[in-house]
Amino acid sequence: MGTTKRGKGTKAVVLADGEGIPLGVFLSSATPNEVNLAEAALAQVQVPRAGRGRPRMRPQRIIADRGYDSNQLRRRMQRRGIELIVPYRYSAIHRPYEDGRKLRRYRRRWKIERTFAWFGNFRRLQVRHDRILSVFQGFCHLVCLMITLRQF
Repeated sequence: MGTTKRGKGTKAVVLADGEGIPLGVFLSSATPNEVNLAEAALAQVQVPRAGRGRPRMRPQRIIADRGYDSNQLRRRMQRRGIELIVPYRYSAIHRPYEDGRKLRRYRRRWKIERTFAWFGNFRRLQVRHDRILSVFQGFCHLVCLMITLRQF
């Protein structure tokens, strides 16, 4: 069996702050790797400053899972001044960027997993019945708003 006309699904890259409150969602086809979607997802997020000025588009650090393990992505993030904290895959032999002190922060990854659990409370996001991507994307943003309002 080949692929259907609709494709294999939708992949959602969710960016959250240190408390697990979603800052933005980037939706894409389910076929590309997460490494290829990371920078496009970062471009979606703009955090307003406390005072005056342009919104922040560059976080201090990003904590991600092993799906984002790529030395090219680490170099690109380092050039932008972003600290990327991603553990290497088990099969990686050469680990030039591994630092155990930074990986201690990886323990905070449970907060984004909790955010995914909050997204799982909405059945419409678990099984996508919407054929139009903009409708599904609008509902994802509505869920982000509801989760944010619930936390305050």
